[in-house]
Amino acid sequence: MRMLNSINDLKRINFGQSVPKHSLLLLHWFANVVDIDNNNVIQLTFDPNSGDYGSHHYGNFERLLDPLPHGNIRHRYYTVGNLNQGTSVRLPQYVLHPPIEYAGRNRDRIIFRIREENTGPQALHRIEQVYLTQHYETSEHQGTRYDPEHTYQVTTNLLREIRQFSIRYTLVRKLQLLSNNPNSSLNGSFCTS
Repeated sequence: MRMLNSINDLKRINFGQSVPKHSLLLLHWFANVVDIDNNNVIQLTFDPNSGDYGSHHYGNFERLLDPLPHGNIRHRYYTVGNLNQGTSVRLPQYVLHPPIEYAGRNRDRIIFRIREENTGPQALHRIEQVYLTQHYETSEHQGTRYDPEHTYQVTTNLLREIRQFSIRYTLVRKLQLLSNNPNSSLNGSFCTS
């Protein structure tokens, strides 16, 4: 599985062809909805057990990801990103109703593995791993399985870089500019707000 550690790694993905551009909006939202502390510990700010933002348990039955660790501490995979999931805490409008050039077919998802450090209403959900993935195309007749060829592990570093962008100047536009000039970097003179 490929690891995405920086914006430069994102540039190497063929967004709009093999990977929906909408996944960049979903990733931007996720990077900004979680808390990342100075020790690179990622904490959820929502309860995936309540279905916030359409999140739900992911069983990993097709073994797309590593098996969950065993022991006294509870680990679980969850997925988020289904645009058709009705919940009390909804995804923001820029994710639900993106500009036409970012619209997808509701295939992209984020999967995250949490470690629950307590249980009940005071449970702390520490994120241990984050993945960007997508369902197979309908024409591939794979049902709702995720496509391992288009599943990427996302690092804390990439989430931090993505947080630098506002939605008015989206990550997609920045990546398009960077792709046209391979020698450019995030530290260029681009406005990020």
